[in-house]
Amino acid sequence: MTQIHQTAIVDPKAQLDSTVSVGPYAVVGPEVRIGAGTSIGAHCVVEGRTTIGRDNRFFQFSSIGADPQDKKYKGEDTELIIGDRNTVREFCTFNRGVPGAGGRTTIGDDNWIMAYCHIAHDCHIANNTTMANNTTLAGHVLIGDWVTVGGLTGIHQFVKVGAHAMLGFASAVTQDVPPFMLVDGNPLAVRGFNTVGLKRRGFSAARLAAVKQMHRILYREGKTLQEAREAIDALAAQSPEAAPDVALMSGFLADATRGIAR
Repeated sequence: MTQIHQTAIVDPKAQLDSTVSVGPYAVVGPEVRIGAGTSIGAHCVVEGRTTIGRDNRFFQFSSIGADPQDKKYKGEDTELIIGDRNTVREFCTFNRGVPGAGGRTTIGDDNWIMAYCHIAHDCHIANNTTMANNTTLAGHVLIGDWVTVGGLTGIHQFVKVGAHAMLGFASAVTQDVPPFMLVDGNPLAVRGFNTVGLKRRGFSAARLAAVKQMHRILYREGKTLQEAREAIDALAAQSPEAAPDVALMSGFLADATRGIAR
């Protein structure tokens, strides 16, 4: 049987797997669906059209699936989708989308989201990310796989953060952060590339060398962005093993709409 504490309020229309647990004084709304093995901590509120996958753990006092904090929102039907095996610590707030931007906020799999984090409407978080305490994402932010965000960091609306990037403590992120880069500060500055993170993920010497070269092309050779893209594209032939990494960087730069962090 679903383990629902006697003080919790779960709407009878909510769809909970039989292995879901709901803690004391939690509230689960009628349009919520929760997959196997997920636990909802004490005093959490899960509402709106929210779908949560398997084996997630929500600690106490989080607000999941509330209306977006957008003055244009007029009660339209929008949603929040959360994948599998995410850990969400205390006092986090995840909002649903708004109609003009697709109406959907998404969080992927295996993310580690610490206390007091805010994920605003229409953000899209990939997989295996880490967000330290008080990370704040404005609307429409895109976060790639394996991104690490330091505590007290704010990310401006519509910013994209590429896969494997690392954002340092208390950073003000107002421009797109290319994949693999290490950034911090206010104003934001690129300090290098995420060597430690890439080594932990098993990047070979050849792939690390290619990332180092991409960093040099972007930030050390005085090239325009277009010149840098052309030089980066040429690296795929020089290092076939790193071709997917080069393609990741090239695609990101082609889609960078706010300019890239320098």
